[in-house]
Amino acid sequence: MSSENDKPRDADSREESPESTPSSEGASSSSAEEPKKATYYDDPYDDYDYEYDDPAASKKEVAKVEPSAQTPAPPPPPTTGLDDEDEDDEDEEGMARMSFLEHLEELRTRIVRSALGLLLAYVVALAAAPQLFTVFSSPFNRAAAPLPYDPPLTLTQITPTEQFYLMYVKIPLLASIFLAAPWLMYQIWSFIAPGLYKRERRWAVPFIFSTATLFILGGLFCYFIALRFALAFLIGLGYDQNVRPMISLESYYDMFFNLHIGLGLVFQMPIVIFFFTLLRITTPGFLMSNGRYAILIIFVIAAVITPTPDVTTMLTFAAPMVLLFYVGIAASYLIVMRREGRSFPWSRLFLALFVLLAIAAGVIALLHFKMGYEFSTSYPWLLPPS
Repeated sequence: MSSENDKPRDADSREESPESTPSSEGASSSSAEEPKKATYYDDPYDDYDYEYDDPAASKKEVAKVEPSAQTPAPPPPPTTGLDDEDEDDEDEEGMARMSFLEHLEELRTRIVRSALGLLLAYVVALAAAPQLFTVFSSPFNRAAAPLPYDPPLTLTQITPTEQFYLMYVKIPLLASIFLAAPWLMYQIWSFIAPGLYKRERRWAVPFIFSTATLFILGGLFCYFIALRFALAFLIGLGYDQNVRPMISLESYYDMFFNLHIGLGLVFQMPIVIFFFTLLRITTPGFLMSNGRYAILIIFVIAAVITPTPDVTTMLTFAAPMVLLFYVGIAASYLIVMRREGRSFPWSRLFLALFVLLAIAAGVIALLHFKMGYEFSTSYPWLLPPS
């Protein structure tokens, strides 16, 4: 019974064995491959492959890299994008290093040399002292000549030594300042040059020449135009009230000296604007946009330094100052365009000057041919019809 019963069980087992064979194979494969954890829970790092190649197990032969006989040239240094002037700004080798005492010694040297040059010019002017006194008194004589005073007005000597001291000390000293102006400007430049860069020292000759020239032009403008206007107004102010002026040599010299030195310094305006632009303190665009304020300040200065309260004399002082302001702006444009590598539009400048001269010539022709004005050899060079 038992054997018979066992036989069907064996048959059944044999029948079930084919079905159980895949499970046994799956079991063997599962033993070789670990089941994924994602079947139990969601693991975001489950898909990563943690296998790696063992370089020692690789049978490929790596080609041996041998260094070339010629080493490659090093790469060029990176460009900074700076122009020559900016590179010079960063290079301070051209600047002299001086201590405070060395600066004082340099200042003393320049003062001594300036005094020696001024002394030499004074000796030259002293040799022509009588002629210089005639030049000194000529503006007063021209201003007093049209006034019908009887006897004619002359300068007055108050003290016995006044004319001697004026003729042989003060007037030659004033003349020596203008004669030695180039030498004095050179000494000023030599004192400040050690503290400048090499690119800034290239302006030495233009600085000395233009500064001395403008200073002398300021003195000439005062002598031939400004001083005559001022004297004509001041001397003739009391004529209608029957007041006869008595002007001493000393008071006339004080006015003569102050106006000449003052206008000589005022004529340095283009130089100041030029160097402010060179040192990047200002720009021509800023000066042009604020030109109206500059003109207002110029007229205020002209009203202060003008010795007379009339508008004509103030305009006489203010007009050249306004012109010099715009000359300084033109010089400022030269610096900026050179810094940016652009050329200055000289053709436009000459065209503008030609147009202005043509307009001035047209106005003069209209005054002469249509309105009867006559030309004169003295200021104002155009006389109204009589």
